[in-house]
Amino acid sequence: MFAYYLNLALRSLQRNPALTGLMIVTIAFGVAASMTTWSVFRAVSGDPIPQKSSKLFVPQIDSWGPERRSKTGNPPDAMSYADAVNLTREHKARYQSAMYAISPSLVPSRVGQHPFYASGHAVFSEFFPMLDVPFRYGNPWSSADDAQRARVAVISSKLNDKLFGGANSVGKTINMDGNNYRVSGVLKQWNPQPRFYDLVNSGSFNLDDEDLFVPFNSAIDAGMSNNGSTNCYAPPAEPGFVGLQHSECVWIAFMVELDDADQVAAYKRFLDGYAQQQRTSGRFTWEPNNRLRSLPEWLDYQHVVPDDTRTSLLVALGLLLVCLINTAGLLLAKFLRRSSEIGVRRALGASRREIYTQFLIEASMVGLAGGVLGLLLTGLGVLGIGWVMPRDIAVLARVDFSLLAVTLLLAIVATALAGLYPTFRAARVQPAWQLKSN
Repeated sequence: MFAYYLNLALRSLQRNPALTGLMIVTIAFGVAASMTTWSVFRAVSGDPIPQKSSKLFVPQIDSWGPERRSKTGNPPDAMSYADAVNLTREHKARYQSAMYAISPSLVPSRVGQHPFYASGHAVFSEFFPMLDVPFRYGNPWSSADDAQRARVAVISSKLNDKLFGGANSVGKTINMDGNNYRVSGVLKQWNPQPRFYDLVNSGSFNLDDEDLFVPFNSAIDAGMSNNGSTNCYAPPAEPGFVGLQHSECVWIAFMVELDDADQVAAYKRFLDGYAQQQRTSGRFTWEPNNRLRSLPEWLDYQHVVPDDTRTSLLVALGLLLVCLINTAGLLLAKFLRRSSEIGVRRALGASRREIYTQFLIEASMVGLAGGVLGLLLTGLGVLGIGWVMPRDIAVLARVDFSLLAVTLLLAIVATALAGLYPTFRAARVQPAWQLKSN
């Protein structure tokens, strides 16, 4: 029976190719617009580390007080050097790491290569297991290296290719700002988007891989200045990088791993107790005003998903709704023009259910054709999204099997839903009236 209804649908659509083509193009355009913007929204709103995001937290210490807080009453987004060092020393989390952005100068050992600046972060050894950072060669440096302020480094595969031709460089040295650092490990390709571990200093999205990571304490000893954001409510009392460390300026990111709700509650109590200690010592003069946000909460707090992306998605969905309404109107007009045919079929014994099935299959055929055309338009839309979106965001959108499947399914389901009312009206045609009028 289905093959029979399918044949009737194809014959009906062929009778008026102009109207059929208009409905297909309308559906395809609406679906392609919505799926193109959804591909961007999916890319920027996805979980960057789904296997651990519920265990990662960003603590915030209010080191500025009520007079300098934001209008929302939130503490600074980053930490001062003093707070980062104190929290690191207390070590109340399973894994933890303070971090700040660096950009040292590298002097290649190979003849003919010129010095260049590399981007990276100064972190602690626990940074790597905390974030499940993958290694191609070697391993992270040890906690003993952190304590001894050893000059070691973990480099990216890209930097390894540039300096050592892609060979296993573990144990070799690189010259960084005039000092030699031993390579302890080489990363696999790793550039999570957004760069969730240091949103304040790195920005949300960055196409360029980080070149290297060095121990936090070693970077401080070597005087590697902060290459990220620095916020101060007053100029440091001392000049230079040392003055920044002794000031209340905030420039260091901090992340911890907490395994369960009990650990989260305990860490929050620790933060409040720490702030109270600072108040007792005279450094703070205000009540504790700390925050401990999970990674998803932190991403939302930092507005990682751009507002224009959300707006574009809503506009595209509105356009799809308009296209479906127009398609429903065209289907209604098309079906009601066949009232005589429906009346004859009903008089010959066809039930309303059979009429309903016939026309719903016809509407679904329009959706299928619109979906196929929508696949092509969606692909073109994703390729051209860079014309209207920033490059760092546009490049994240991609065409994959899930996008194609959802596009086709959306077109069929949406058109079938749009055809419900026209099909209902067609099934309600009274055969006696049609036969009498004819």
